[in-house]
Amino acid sequence: MAATTMAGRRTQAPAATALARFTGTGPLVRLALRRDRVLAPVWIAVFAFSAAGSAAATIGIYPTEASRVQIADTLNSSASSAAFYGPILDPTSMGQVSLFKMYAFGAAMVGLLGLFLVARHTRGEEEDGRTELVGAGVVGRWAPLAAALTWTTIVLVVLGLVTAVSLVGAGLDVVGSLSFALAWLVTGLAFTAIGAVTAQVATTSRGAKGLAGGLLGLAYLIRAVADGSADGELVGLRWMSPVGWAQEVHAFADPRWSVGVLGLAFFLLVSAIAFALVDRRDLGAGLLPDRAGAASAPRSLSGGLGLAWRLHRGLLAGWVLGAALLSMVLGGLVANLGGFVDEGMQDMLAALGGQQGLEDTFVAVEWSFIGTFFGAYAIAALLRLRSEEATGRSENLLATPLTRPRWAASHLIASIGGVVTLLVVTGTLTGFSISRSLGDSAWWSKSASAAAVQLPAILVMVGLTILAIGLVPRFAVGLSWGLFVAFFLLGEIGALLELPQWVMDLSPFAHTPRLPGGDLNVPALVILTVLGLGLIGAGVAAYRRRDLEA
Repeated sequence: MAATTMAGRRTQAPAATALARFTGTGPLVRLALRRDRVLAPVWIAVFAFSAAGSAAATIGIYPTEASRVQIADTLNSSASSAAFYGPILDPTSMGQVSLFKMYAFGAAMVGLLGLFLVARHTRGEEEDGRTELVGAGVVGRWAPLAAALTWTTIVLVVLGLVTAVSLVGAGLDVVGSLSFALAWLVTGLAFTAIGAVTAQVATTSRGAKGLAGGLLGLAYLIRAVADGSADGELVGLRWMSPVGWAQEVHAFADPRWSVGVLGLAFFLLVSAIAFALVDRRDLGAGLLPDRAGAASAPRSLSGGLGLAWRLHRGLLAGWVLGAALLSMVLGGLVANLGGFVDEGMQDMLAALGGQQGLEDTFVAVEWSFIGTFFGAYAIAALLRLRSEEATGRSENLLATPLTRPRWAASHLIASIGGVVTLLVVTGTLTGFSISRSLGDSAWWSKSASAAAVQLPAILVMVGLTILAIGLVPRFAVGLSWGLFVAFFLLGEIGALLELPQWVMDLSPFAHTPRLPGGDLNVPALVILTVLGLGLIGAGVAAYRRRDLEA
């Protein structure tokens, strides 16, 4: 009898042990939901409305099959356009034409969201000490990773469904919209799993995101080489890139639903590797050994500004690289502009602010998007001040002679300085690429002017962010990103929804002159600059007077 009982226990023990490793997954998923209750809806709205806005803005411009074939042939003949955005696979498809900018680039952004979320809820939690506290309860060894993967998958699936519904609302067909959602989901799940692995390898959340982000950049580069190759001779390289898998879904063309099976298999396989790596490391440690630090800190770290620069330099380097690539692509697009912009699109571009030529109007619209995009960098960089406080590191720093205003000013300088760097790099390279493509040296000054006028509106976003950090620190992240999304959507789809002008004017970016080609509204720039500086001053004052909060 005893032998039989012992044998039964030996048989059930492995299964019981395996299930015990997932104990507590459900409550941890609910905890992740609570932590991301603001961020998740914000980013879902950004992706969904960006895709729907792109589709809605294009449907009325190319209503006929002939007009769609014309623009598709021109875009596909441009190697730079095909490399950056990917080719249009079906020139007759409204969905393919209207969303050509959103396939590869959008899929890469969804992949970035996936790796960010999974790193935030795994390595980020360990780094902040919350995993150790949670682990003191009834929580299995694999539960934190399982919860992070589950929650991130839920966010990506909802993002895909909301995007599909928004595309149908914009006028595209249901099957094509669902296949487009699948294209994004395939890449998003792939880099969610990759982020789960890098979270076991690196010792910090920034390191995990950096490793996964580097792999994402490599995947995008492989896809770009495949799509930009002469006569498509290297198109098979797409299958080596999760970003290329989004292209291979053939959304709005002849959907390949089986690519979804490939994406799911990759997700499960790489996630299993991540679970296996969990058991090979200690809590808080990574598989990669920590680098030995210098015996003494450099003089640059003796002040707040040097430390802020060290914290921001990795983020800035990634943005500079992306901005440089985008700038070089603009030259090729402008050079081929006359071949695919018909009279309807010329009217639309003119309505958006351009007044002195097709190239001017096109570049002015592109710069309005770039300026808003750089506003996102300013917010992300400045919110590092809040994250340092939430993790308790600011408390240690402020126990030294470093004062709060100086610490806040260090992050403000790093944030605004980073934006200035991005504007200078983008303005210079855009001027170079367009002047080289068109043989017109005047584009150097045009591009410099278009870059310079973006700064005042970004200063307002910086001011709103530091004010939120100073007044409502616990809600600063959600409030800052919420305002940014609201301003972004006003600029992207406000005109399509025929919103009142006073509503459109709530966005600081609505007052940025549309250069080149538009009128230089100096009073508006002065008002935006003064408003931004005033908000920054009020934010620093509020940050100085309040208590530190976790």
